[in-house]
Amino acid sequence: MLLKSLFRRGIGLAFGLGLVVGLASAAAAADKVDEIRIDYAYYNPVSLVLKDKKLLEDEFKKDGIAVRWVLSLGSNKALEFLNAKSLDFGSTAGAAALLARVNGNPVKAIYVFSKPEWTALVTRGDSPIHQVSELAGKRIAVTRGTDPHIFLVRALQAYGLSEKDVKLVLLQHQDGRASLLKGDVDAWAGLDPLMAQAELEDGAKLFYRNADNNTYGVLNSREDFLADHPDLVARVLATYEKARLWAIAHPAELKAIMVDQAKISEAVAARQLERTDLSNPVIGTRQKEVIQAAGLALQQAGVVPAEIDVPAVAGALIDGQFTSKIVVK
Repeated sequence: MLLKSLFRRGIGLAFGLGLVVGLASAAAAADKVDEIRIDYAYYNPVSLVLKDKKLLEDEFKKDGIAVRWVLSLGSNKALEFLNAKSLDFGSTAGAAALLARVNGNPVKAIYVFSKPEWTALVTRGDSPIHQVSELAGKRIAVTRGTDPHIFLVRALQAYGLSEKDVKLVLLQHQDGRASLLKGDVDAWAGLDPLMAQAELEDGAKLFYRNADNNTYGVLNSREDFLADHPDLVARVLATYEKARLWAIAHPAELKAIMVDQAKISEAVAARQLERTDLSNPVIGTRQKEVIQAAGLALQQAGVVPAEIDVPAVAGALIDGQFTSKIVVK
């Protein structure tokens, strides 16, 4: 089975990720690290499997390396944790990681955990708002530095508007949903599974969708960590790949894990999964193109400074060495 062949210890791991790591260097790296700090996020179903199944704990138990799980409530939080070195691996949207790198956060995107349509513009079911052009002068809840924020900026731009034409209310995703439902804001740049909850349980409507403007879900690490511990990173990603393959092979169990971990209903989990593609973990040219396009759109909208070389930053963000030889079937 592919699952077994990808995750056999030692040589199997090396071939699965295309890395040749000597046992001596692996032991040296293990001596330097006594804990792996990694996030889980409700917008990253693979991370929930990884945590629930204790796959990393099993992988590193023999090395005496502990695993610390940190909840990321949004890309912005994961990126803050990475920059502060309180995380070694963090789940974000690709475009959010690009913005962080523009702002000096030395992150690299090393793995794709999903290709989602996890954001849209949302309003209440009884709202008179039906299109983006009607947002002029309206209050919009958004989490700055996340894919929903970037999605909002691009949506406004497509309709001849900018952030200056609306009133942004900066809230974390869960607070944005609550603010919309209370009527404190007119619209919300939503994020699944909270968006699916609002849609299915509160009668909210997704009045603007564009799947192509949702960037990939990527796992990031810091430049220094990647340089110092490439063998350990390879083992983490091999284990992540094991979780991704398990998730694809066990959709009912995946949904049950999401229900338990995120405290959502089965219907909400199902809706989130309808909008989540887990089929390709390899990061490379296609992801760079999508993330770069988002960065250029943000630059045109004035969010990214004109002097920034967006293609260069996107190129520096994407690090495909760890997934370049994964065979996707």
